[in-house]
Amino acid sequence: MKRSTEKVYVKRIMHVLVHIQKNLDNEMSLEELAKKAHFSQYHFHRIFSGLVGESLQEHIRRLRLERAASCLKYTEKTVTDIAFDAGYQTHEAFSRAFRQAFDSSPSEFRSNNTLVTQIGKTSIHYKDNVQENDITILIGEEKMDVEIKTIEPMRVAFVHHVGPYGQVGIAWEKLCMYLGKDGLLGGQCQFIGICYDDPEVTAPEKIRYDACVTVDENFVPTDEIAVQTIGGGEYAVTTHFGPYEKLGETYSKLYGQWLVQSDREYRSEPGMEFYLNAPDNTEPEDLVTDICIPLKPKK
Repeated sequence: MKRSTEKVYVKRIMHVLVHIQKNLDNEMSLEELAKKAHFSQYHFHRIFSGLVGESLQEHIRRLRLERAASCLKYTEKTVTDIAFDAGYQTHEAFSRAFRQAFDSSPSEFRSNNTLVTQIGKTSIHYKDNVQENDITILIGEEKMDVEIKTIEPMRVAFVHHVGPYGQVGIAWEKLCMYLGKDGLLGGQCQFIGICYDDPEVTAPEKIRYDACVTVDENFVPTDEIAVQTIGGGEYAVTTHFGPYEKLGETYSKLYGQWLVQSDREYRSEPGMEFYLNAPDNTEPEDLVTDICIPLKPKK
């Protein structure tokens, strides 16, 4: 009975965690989130803290500050605009909170972490008759192809992982074992990773990742396997060839070079990784992964 209750609590808190991530730009009250979890406010706050390891407000504040750090690193937004987006009314309040979290001021962090956007000769090329839908960046002798794609919303079964990205295989094993026994891994299903955190910003033990497989409307979530809707909107998509351990290099080029030179801004939502072949029967150097970062609608 105790184990069954624990599963119910975890499932309810997971629902709240997904909601928080998708609504970081909005105010979220304790009352609202407690209702989503079907707990009283008194019990919800304590259950959340016990399962997540930090209070509700600490969790929301940390996610917003980590998102702010990524904005400082990957965008040219002013510190004041980033502070407002993080929910701070003044530059001073934001700077105090940021220094407490990262041991440096926002300006110092940007100066020390901004990626170099000029490596050798860098240029953007728009292919004939495609406008922005197929953009090539040349970095010295290296070519980076970026395509703007509209990704329709997808229903996925997923297992949530908290910890270093190098350990996400545990989540995939659980998910694939469950779906495989029911014959749900064939056909047109897609294997997708939702990467919530930048490992250069978030502590390894707090990194969040969802191992996802697309499912149809007939799939019923369980105590172990949850369901959510992902995607929707425009994404900048580039293909990474090679080991997963080097995905960070491709992310750095996509955010730090292509994005800052394009006329697009990224949405404050997690990126997605589409795994086009499987690591259990593919050599690391032959792995193929589509990296997708969400974009705001073009003005």
